[in-house]
Order: sequence, then C-alpha cells, then structure tokens
Amino acid sequence: MEKLSKTLLSAVCIMTICSGLATAQQRAAVPGYYKDIFMDGGIKLTSRTTLPVTDWLNLSLEYLATQRESSTFSPIYQDTIHQNKIILGSPEDLNGALLYPDGAPRFRMIYINGGKAGEHGNSLTERGRQIYRDFLKGGGSVVGTCAGAYISSKGSISDGKPNLKPTYIAMWPGWVHSTGLEKSYTGMFVPKDSPLLKYASFKGNHIDSVRHNGGCYMYEQELPEGTEILTYFDYEPLTANGTRSIHRKVATWAWKENDQTGRIVLCGSHPEGIESGERLLMMSGMLQYAIAGNGQTRLKGELKKGEEREMLKSTADNDPDYTMIGDRQYHHFKFTLPKGAKNITVTLTGDISYDLFLYLNKGDFAFRGKAPYADISKGGEKVLKFDTLEAGEWYVAVECNSTVETIITKWGVEYVGDTTVLNGVPYYIEVNWE
Repeated sequence: MEKLSKTLLSAVCIMTICSGLATAQQRAAVPGYYKDIFMDGGIKLTSRTTLPVTDWLNLSLEYLATQRESSTFSPIYQDTIHQNKIILGSPEDLNGALLYPDGAPRFRMIYINGGKAGEHGNSLTERGRQIYRDFLKGGGSVVGTCAGAYISSKGSISDGKPNLKPTYIAMWPGWVHSTGLEKSYTGMFVPKDSPLLKYASFKGNHIDSVRHNGGCYMYEQELPEGTEILTYFDYEPLTANGTRSIHRKVATWAWKENDQTGRIVLCGSHPEGIESGERLLMMSGMLQYAIAGNGQTRLKGELKKGEEREMLKSTADNDPDYTMIGDRQYHHFKFTLPKGAKNITVTLTGDISYDLFLYLNKGDFAFRGKAPYADISKGGEKVLKFDTLEAGEWYVAVECNSTVETIITKWGVEYVGDTTVLNGVPYYIEVNWE
C-alpha cells in the first residue's frame, strides 16, 4: 500500500471544531458502535422485522429475516445467500455486519429470536457460530428468547443427562432443560435482587401472562459462576404430558464472564412481541441490563514520542491493534507527557475522502462531547497543536464518522453507497513534543 499523503490541515484546534456534518441518524448513534441492536431472525428462526422494545427505548435496529415468516418453513437458496453475506461476510465486508475489521463488536447487542435452535445453528456453520462467540467476547452483549436461549447454551438435559449440542453456539457455558409446555402463558416471579428491578417495578414483583411455546428453563445443578437469576416461572400445572413441573424453575437469567466481555441475557419464554405493560417492561429491562454489560473500552496501544503508528492492516492480518478503523468506530490510544514539554502536536493522517475525527482527553478515554480538545472537521487529516499541556497521561481517540447508506430489502438491511468503509479506513497517528 502506498503511503498516505502527509499534507496536514493548517487549522489549529485548541477547543472543539464542529463542522455540522452529523446527520440526525448519526447523532443518535452511540459512540464507538455502528448501531445499537442487530436482530437475528435468520434461517429457521421467526423472522420478525420489528422489535417493539427498540421504539420504547429509542434504540436503532437492523435485522436479518428470511422470506419465511415462521420457523416451520424450509429456507430457500436465497435465504442462505443473504444470511451468509450478512453474518459470514463477503469480499466487500470481510467480517460481516456483526464485527468491525479488527473483530470488535459493530453493534452494542444481538437479539436472537425464537424458532428452531439447532437448525439455525447448523445454518450458521461453525464460522458463523464463532463470530457470535467473538462478538460476546469482544464486548458486545446478547439477548435470546426461547430458541435464542437454547442456542446460546452448550446443550440441553435429556433424560437427566447432559446432551451436548454441536450446533449450539455455547456463549453461556451452561445447560438448559425443555419445559414441555407449548402454546401457553405463564406468570413470572421477579426476585427482590433481580437486575430487572434496576429498570422497572412490577406489581407484587410478578409479571402475568408471558407467552411460552416450547421454550426452556435454566438447569441449576451445574451453574456457571456469575450466573444471575432474573425471573422464575409461576406455573403450577404439570407439563410434558403431565409429568414435569416448571413452577419456580429459572425462566430468565444473565451471565457476564469478565469486565472485557459483554453480558448475555436469556429467557425461555416470549416477551419480545409485546408493545405495552409489564411484559414490555420485562423485555426492556432485559435489553437495558444486557447493554449495560458491554465490555470496557479497550486501548489499541501506547503512542511513543515521534513514532508514527501505522493503522493499515486488514482483517486477514489478524493483528487488531494495527488494523484499519470501521464505520462509526473509535480507536483509542494513550501517551505520557513529561513535565516541561512544549510545542505538542497530535497528528492524524488519513484518506481525505473519509471523515476521521480526532480527540484528546486528560486521564480518561476520549469521546465526542467528553474530550476538551477535538477536531471534527471534514476529511481524514487532522492536527491538534498546543504550546503546553499538563504533564501526565493523555488519551487520544480516532473516530471514523463515515458510514454506509442503507436500503430495506426482503432480508433486512442492505448496505449501499461507499461500502469500502466496511473493510476499514487506513490512517497514521503520531504524537510529538519538544
């Protein structure tokens, strides 16, 4: 790759330079992510195209759907083509829609619909299942209901014995158990320490009439450390031909492996289609708790005085700390400024056809609206200049404000416009002083 032009902008930014470029859609975006939620309604899952809770919470949504509204229909060839393009990737988007070029989560959260868990997992292939694991491990969160809970586990309990499911994704390292209850409704007990109560209150700590159709409950005998209980089933009649009780079995639960990973929230029932009332509040709490569990912001590395850092690598290089930046993504760096430093410059050199923004903050990660020094003018070349700055640790951020345009198709969103940003925008970053 030929070295990018080193011609710097002559403008000096001491406080924020605002170009007024942000559209209404971009202003709604959460810093560091392309959008809030990706909804998986792919092969053998219910292919809903709306999720009422996203309007309730004012969250942005993209989705994958097949041409079959019900999970009982067989996929057609075009379903596989579009699912593979969106999840597995294509030449114009090597990571697929879920991940950035460096493997970081592109959405804050994935929601997995109900349907046929094993068959959907099989359609994803092992590569697709690994993309979901990478999404959670990289800091993105996941919510799954019914089949979404099944497929997120490592398998189910059958005849009292664990049954490992190779086509399940195993993002939560625990087991589930079939309820044996179909086309019905149950109540939900909300324990006093449930994380749901951070986001809503429920009369009598109880939720009435949550739809249930062949879902699961959490198997408690081998519980992964850190698993949290959000609700229990309230259903006294026997299920599974009158032989099984699910009363006070765990209906909704959550798990977060560590500070770097996202949080997964799973439910054996179907609160997702409700537009009002306590069931909507339940789903709202599930999403909010999941998103609140996004992984911590990560550093790409430390900038050294006078050493230009090249962010030129692609997905295939498997070197995320030096990989190009994706649409609406942030890359974070830091440097240590000694006492008495003068004529300090932070220089960003990138392709002028993309809008790369530059931020500087003392002692903490730099984001738009938080960093006291920023340049968000058009183009990919920026420089921040200072006669002096306070000694200590400074954080630098690069934001790629350029993104794709979208159109709605039968299978969901298709990216159009300048899609080259999907495979990453190269740039150089350097800090210097006397």
